[in-house]
Amino acid sequence: MTKNSRGLILVAAATALAIGVGCAKKKVAAATPPTPAPVTAQEATRPNAAPAAQPARAATRPAPVTPVEARRTPTAAQRARIDQLLARIQDAYFDYDKHALRPDAMTTLEADSRELRDIIVQYPDYKLTIEGYCDERGSAEYNLALGDARAKAAKDYLVGVGIPTQQLLAVSYGKEHPVCDEHSETCWQKNRRVHIVAMAR
Repeated sequence: MTKNSRGLILVAAATALAIGVGCAKKKVAAATPPTPAPVTAQEATRPNAAPAAQPARAATRPAPVTPVEARRTPTAAQRARIDQLLARIQDAYFDYDKHALRPDAMTTLEADSRELRDIIVQYPDYKLTIEGYCDERGSAEYNLALGDARAKAAKDYLVGVGIPTQQLLAVSYGKEHPVCDEHSETCWQKNRRVHIVAMAR
């Protein structure tokens, strides 16, 4: 083979190699994704789409705080004070066969009843009993009715002072449980009365 022939073969091989490399570069370039189009000013100022709505969560509220229940009965110290006031309120007395409060009976009920009211109205479960009594004359049935009327007259007065009616219980003992057993007007007067006590607890 001549020197010229070898030169031609080398030139041809180099040319073929260059063509192959060029094709490979074109294929690689073709596989490259296209450059994104530039964003216009109008698109840049467009607000973003709202994010996808999230499922609503059930609102959780804190458990309500239960206030400490108010006392419905007095403390031991307050009960002792009530007992003192009741001891100072003397029995209210009535005329024979009458149930209307006399002026002296109203004065008796007035004494210390307002302080008593100021204490017990704070305690709805605390109650007082108003006991009605009669002297020995008359039937048991009649005196029970008369004693009840006397107890209710005293109750109405105390309600007027401001003691809640639901905290006052009127009862009648008629001519039972007399404080005096003599058969005289002086003794009978002592038995025609109302007496106020704390209800048994």
